[in-house]
Amino acid sequence: MSQPESGLAARITDVYLLFAHEPYYPGPGTQEINTTVVAADSLLHPQVRQPDGVRIHDLLTQGRQPGGILPLSTLTHELNGGADWPKVGDWEGVTTDLIQLVRTGRCDALSLGLPAIPRALLCAGPHSHLRAYDAAAADFITHGPAERAAVLAKVGTFLTRITGEQPLWPGDSLLPPLGRLA
Repeated sequence: MSQPESGLAARITDVYLLFAHEPYYPGPGTQEINTTVVAADSLLHPQVRQPDGVRIHDLLTQGRQPGGILPLSTLTHELNGGADWPKVGDWEGVTTDLIQLVRTGRCDALSLGLPAIPRALLCAGPHSHLRAYDAAAADFITHGPAERAAVLAKVGTFLTRITGEQPLWPGDSLLPPLGRLA
């Protein structure tokens, strides 16, 4: 096998994928869960659609900051606004598989029930602006990259509390990432 090119960005394994999904309720009387954060290595789980999960893992872990939380929408932005997703894989199938893993306890996750505007900010690209009508002020309020960063920082605070005690478990029998010799 050939060695990786010297100009490639370093792979960071301490990275997390954040994605919004159809809401579900984990049990009676519980809050709706509509957004999930998993360890990047959960994409290497054999129950995740492959090779799509391995390819998304590669995108998620190349040249990132340790402890970084990347919304799926950021990857979409990086992939030419989503036009290049077909070259990588089926993100919808992969996230559906990840939710199934989380709900059946085959990997750890930070499961969140985000309000509409913070969730919309995380679903929008990193440079997007959202307008919302504020009935009390009878005016529109624009939310942008600064508000999105604040939501990510808050999610990061929750994640740090959880992972400070124990890292998120990505599951068992993981596949090797791209470029690593087995």
